[in-house]
Amino acid sequence: QVQLVESGGGLVQAGDSLRLSCAASGRTRSTYAMAWFRQFPGKEREFVGAINWSGSSTYYANSVKGRFAISRDNAKNTMYLQMNSLEPEDTAVYYCAATIGAIATTQGAFGSWGQGTQVTVSS
Repeated sequence: QVQLVESGGGLVQAGDSLRLSCAASGRTRSTYAMAWFRQFPGKEREFVGAINWSGSSTYYANSVKGRFAISRDNAKNTMYLQMNSLEPEDTAVYYCAATIGAIATTQGAFGSWGQGTQVTVSS
């Protein structure tokens, strides 16, 4: 298993940018895909975006496509989520996740999860 810790959340205004980080430790010698999910109050966790081990392939939810970008630095065992043009509707707890092997977009595919970081966008 890979242990994950998110950071970088906070309170911003609409239109601002924010970058989240997800640091991995533990079984980091294995190749693993990673992803970001988010959870709105009282709602199910939803997929935001995912990236494969090499960083050559990414997928995004339609709601964030063109505004959010995922990247990773395997030398630092860290994944990033660059969020631009933030909207109040992006307010949620953001979670990173990891899975050994190929890129995935569904929660059930991921065995490792971070504790989440709150992002709040004010209007």
